[in-house]
Amino acid sequence: MALHPSRRTVLRLLSRLTLSVCAITASAAAWAAEPLRIGYSDWPGWVAWQVAIEKGWFKEAGVEVRFDWFDYSASMDAFTAGKLDAVLMTNGDTLVTGAGGAKGVMVLVTDYSNGNDMIIAKPGIKSLADLKGKKVAVETGLVEHLLLRAGMKRLGMKPGDIEIVNAKTNELPQVFASPDIAAVGAWQPIAGQALKAVPGSKAVQTSAEEPGLIYDVLAVNPASLNARRADWQKVVKLWDRVVAYVDDPKTQPDAVRIMAARSGVSPAEYLPLLKGTRLLTLDEGRKVYEKGNDYKSLYGSTEVANTFNWYNKVYSFSQKVDSYIDPSLTTSALAAAK
Repeated sequence: MALHPSRRTVLRLLSRLTLSVCAITASAAAWAAEPLRIGYSDWPGWVAWQVAIEKGWFKEAGVEVRFDWFDYSASMDAFTAGKLDAVLMTNGDTLVTGAGGAKGVMVLVTDYSNGNDMIIAKPGIKSLADLKGKKVAVETGLVEHLLLRAGMKRLGMKPGDIEIVNAKTNELPQVFASPDIAAVGAWQPIAGQALKAVPGSKAVQTSAEEPGLIYDVLAVNPASLNARRADWQKVVKLWDRVVAYVDDPKTQPDAVRIMAARSGVSPAEYLPLLKGTRLLTLDEGRKVYEKGNDYKSLYGSTEVANTFNWYNKVYSFSQKVDSYIDPSLTTSALAAAK
């Protein structure tokens, strides 16, 4: 018996709908099977993940992860371009990518800078105040720019007292050798390269003077976080194992060997860098996630960065800090460990 035209139309629509659902399901399954893509760069609190990579801990935890190595600003660019599911960056710089259209949710606080970020001046310059009227090279709008401004504010200096010269962070050791540049702002190990580039130079300000000004975080694309929350939970839970391996005197030599190799320096050169980065356990991170107005809180610290970014026209609109912070994965990991 011939089908009525309307019935044939319905059957064709149902067939197409079934095919579409199958295609979407297959696409989602394929996406879920893809490894989480995380961008990282040369900072001790992020290079520490190399231990988990080489020890095969992600596989043990049942999560596929691919870490991609970048220069720092390039990692932010890759995240902004949608090439990564997450990136390791500072809390203030998370606002920068977010304002540019690539929102990142801070699901894990890995550490805070405790001296490894620094303003390095040429011989004869004894203090930050001595830089008045001189040129200082930093990557404008990023973390060393914030560190410099924080120090200037503490001394009562005005923004115009120092002339800022913009330069990529990885190029600063070469820039520092320029005769008209009095100082540069960089983090380790690039800061160490700058110190070697100009014999007799020294740090006139470090992040140890502003503990909590610079938190380092794992920032995840919200869509990836929503779609693969269970996988991200496994990544966060693994962080305590990494911190324990790096901090334990028995295993630290092996951790330093692994981290140094990733950074391309000797273990002897790398070991001192650990002192300038305060790795945070999940429980210590939980305390940082508590709301507050000072540097002890991720909220307070990030609000300071937000004000700095907006004032210096890094972005046009003040960001809603709370929307960038999600403590739930840290809280869940701690609850599961009990």
